[in-house]
Amino acid sequence: MKDNAAPLVGPLVTGSEIARLAGVTRAAVSNWRRRYNDFPAQAGGPANSPLYALAEVQAWLDKQRKGQEVSPEVELWQAMRAAYGEQMILGLAEVAGMLAGAQVAVLPDDVAARVRTLARAAAPVDLVNGLTERFMDSARRAGSDQVTSERVVRAVCHFAPELPTAATVFDPACGIGVLLLSVAAEAGTHCRGQEIDADSAYFAQLRADLLDRPDVRIVAGDSLREEGWPDLKADLVVCDPPTGVTEWGREELLLDSRWELGTPSKAEGELAWLQHAYAHTDAGGQVLMVMPASVAYRKAGRRIRAELVRRGILRQVIALPPGTATSHAMPVHLWCLQRPESTESVETVRTVRMVDLTDNSPDANLNPRSDQFADVPLIELLDDTVDLTPGSHLRARHRDYPEEYATLREELGDQIRRLAALLPELAPGGGPGSLDAALTSVADLARAGLVSYDGPEPVSASEQLDTDYLQGFLRSSLNTRRSTSASGSYRLDGKGSRIPRMGIDDQRRYGSAFRALSVFEEGMRRVDELSRQLAEVARDGLATGALAPEE
Repeated sequence: MKDNAAPLVGPLVTGSEIARLAGVTRAAVSNWRRRYNDFPAQAGGPANSPLYALAEVQAWLDKQRKGQEVSPEVELWQAMRAAYGEQMILGLAEVAGMLAGAQVAVLPDDVAARVRTLARAAAPVDLVNGLTERFMDSARRAGSDQVTSERVVRAVCHFAPELPTAATVFDPACGIGVLLLSVAAEAGTHCRGQEIDADSAYFAQLRADLLDRPDVRIVAGDSLREEGWPDLKADLVVCDPPTGVTEWGREELLLDSRWELGTPSKAEGELAWLQHAYAHTDAGGQVLMVMPASVAYRKAGRRIRAELVRRGILRQVIALPPGTATSHAMPVHLWCLQRPESTESVETVRTVRMVDLTDNSPDANLNPRSDQFADVPLIELLDDTVDLTPGSHLRARHRDYPEEYATLREELGDQIRRLAALLPELAPGGGPGSLDAALTSVADLARAGLVSYDGPEPVSASEQLDTDYLQGFLRSSLNTRRSTSASGSYRLDGKGSRIPRMGIDDQRRYGSAFRALSVFEEGMRRVDELSRQLAEVARDGLATGALAPEE
C-alpha cells in the first residue's frame, strides 16, 4: 500500500539527472562530488548508483549558479520515484491507466497533478513513451535485467525474418513489452504476450492501447506453469527469458508435451523456455531466443542441443558483443530456430550458420564480416560435447596456419636470443651471509620517510633509496619465506622484511641487476606463452591438414 505523502527527503535524483539539470556531463557531476565538500550527501541508492535529494541538489546548484529550470517531465519522474520507489513499474502502469481512461487506484496527489498538466500539452502516448525511456535508462544504469536492453532489442530486430501480412508474433516472457512491440512494430501484426509480473503485463497492454494497437493482447501469468496461450501457433516467437532460475517448475512439468527435444534439467531453465517457445511455432515458424553464452556448451544440456541440430531445427547461433546485455559484460547468444514445414524439408538442412561478433563494439554494425561467420556441417556439431559456441567453430576455419606457425616460430627465436642478452653479468660476492651484518627493516625506512606505498609494494620516497634495489631484496627467497603463511599463501610483510644497508651507488648497482632479472622473468613468461601457442598451432595445423611435415 502506498502513502500519498512524499518522503521527508523529497524526490531523489541520480548523477545523470543532476547532469541534465545543470546542463553538464555526468563526468562533471562526479568531479563536483570529489572537489566540493558541500556537495549534497548521498540520500539513497547503492554505493555504485547513489541518489540525492532533489531539493538539496537544486539549492546547491543555485548556490553555485549552475542550476537550470527543471523540466515538467523531469519533475514528474522525480515525483514518481519519491512516491513509488522500487515499484516504478506499478507507477508507470497507474500513470498509463490514468491517461488511457482505465479504472485505476488513486494516484498520489503530486503525481496526478503533474500528469494532468503534462497531458494538456503532450499526447498521452508520447508522455508514456518518454517515461518508458527514462525507466529503461535507469534500469540500464543500475545493471538491471528487469527490462530487455536496447542493444538486445536492436540485435533481435536485425536478425528477425521479414514477417508476412497479418503475421502472429509471440513473446512468452514479454516484461513491459519492449521487445515484442519493437519486433512487431507494423500495425496489423497480431501480437501475443505473457508476463509473470502482473504490473508489467498491465503496463505493456496499456502502452499498446495508447499506441492504438488493438491487435496486441498481453496476459499475466507464469508461462511455463500456467499457459496463457495454450493453442497459439505463431509465425515468430521472440524471447529474452529469465536466466539462472532453477525453480522453473521441472518437478510438476516432467511429462509436459512441450519437451519434445528432451526434459530439461533443473539447471537448464533456459532450455525449458526455448522448447516452450518452439512449441508455439507454426509450420515454418521461427524462434529468436536470447541465451546466456554458457547454454551453448553446458554438459547438462548436451542431449537437447544434439536434438536441435539432428532434427534441423537450429538454423543460426549469433554470439553478440560483450556489453549487449544490461546486467553484465559477458557476451550473450541469439539462437535462431525454425520449425520444419515437412519431413522433406528437414533433410535439406545440412548446416548451422555460426556468427561470432564478440570482437565488435556493442553499438557497431551487426552485419558480420566474411571471417565472422561460417556454415558448419551438422556432423561436425554432433560430437561428444555438442558445443554451439560460434567462436570455437570459426577459429579453425579462418586461421592461416602456415603464416601463423612461421610468425610464432620467428618470434619465439627472437625472444630467446634477446633473453640471453638480458641476463646481467654477475661476479662472485662475499659469500652467503656477507650482507647480513647491517640490515634494516622496511618499517624503519617508512618511519624515516624513505618509503611510501603506491600499490601493493613499497617504493622509494627519497633520493637516498633506490626502488629497484628495495624491491629486489624484498623479492628474495629470505623475505619471501618471511611473507609466506603456514597455509602457503604469500603476502608481503612490510614489518618483517629486511634489506641490507649500503650507499646509494651500491644500491643502484644492485638495483640495475634486479631490474634486469625482472625483465628476464617477464620475457620468460612471454616465451612460455609463445611456446604454448606454437605447439597448439602446429598440432591443430597437422591434424586439419593445413600443415604437413617436410619430406
